[in-house]
Amino acid sequence: MLAGFSQGGAVSLYTGLRYPERLAGILALSSYLPLAGTLAADRAPANAGVPIFMAHGLDDGVLPIGMGLASREQLKALGFGVEWHQYRMAHSVCQPEVADIREFLFRILPDELP
Repeated sequence: MLAGFSQGGAVSLYTGLRYPERLAGILALSSYLPLAGTLAADRAPANAGVPIFMAHGLDDGVLPIGMGLASREQLKALGFGVEWHQYRMAHSVCQPEVADIREFLFRILPDELP
């Protein structure tokens, strides 16, 4: 599982989609997809179906929501499934987002770890 906020989310998307071993999921909060133009050639088959949770604030003045939306569309165009959420907030995290993250994690992580 890779997760990050802002630049950390960008690193999670960049690295996770190119990582050669299967991940449980990727969380990218208030973030974007860097170097989207190289992903088609660089993506790892192991993470072709990795669950991706993206969330963004409607009032984000640091990374405008348009960057997140464009990244979502770029990922979808390459066949990635993206669970998208947006919230009335700035460049931050809010309680409804935390609840949605919790639900996502319970859905994708195994009940028991090895």
